[in-house]
Amino acid sequence: MLFKKLPLSGAYLIFPEPRRDERGIFCRIFCAQEFAARSLETHFVQANTSTNMRAGTVRGMHFQQRPYGEVKVVRCIRGAVFDVIIDVRKKSSTFGKFYSAELTDENAAALYVPIGFAHGYQALTDGATVQYMVSAFYAPEYEDGIHHSDTSVGIPWPLPIAEVSSKDAKLPFLGQSRGFDDGE
Repeated sequence: MLFKKLPLSGAYLIFPEPRRDERGIFCRIFCAQEFAARSLETHFVQANTSTNMRAGTVRGMHFQQRPYGEVKVVRCIRGAVFDVIIDVRKKSSTFGKFYSAELTDENAAALYVPIGFAHGYQALTDGATVQYMVSAFYAPEYEDGIHHSDTSVGIPWPLPIAEVSSKDAKLPFLGQSRGFDDGE
């Protein structure tokens, strides 16, 4: 696997190194040794899948507060998504900054989302399916998020927004959010 450090501290894009032969393609999408060598999370307690019926659907921007802060490793396994993370760690020098990447079933790239980052994506294709590993169990009472259209963050969603849940539509803007409780 190839790990590309991103400009937001602790975040990575991870690319598989496919091996091709007459049968097709084989590649690793997770290796605890390679993650540990970079001091990345290696213990995941859930694997989730999300399918989006319509291109333009936005899910996010979600995170969980301590003690259920979670690392996510996100991959698109069908179609394509515009994947976004926002640094919501209050003490971070990149607080409020975002990073985006196109994840597709063809590029097989994964986004490593550290604790303290809001995460979300927009489906770029009908039926886009995202699979992700999570390091903490879902705890609804610690659930938090940032509104997907917060102009102070300025995420340039590539498609008109077709769908968003009523719950996500009620998320606060960054300025009204308590951010991630980074322990201080």
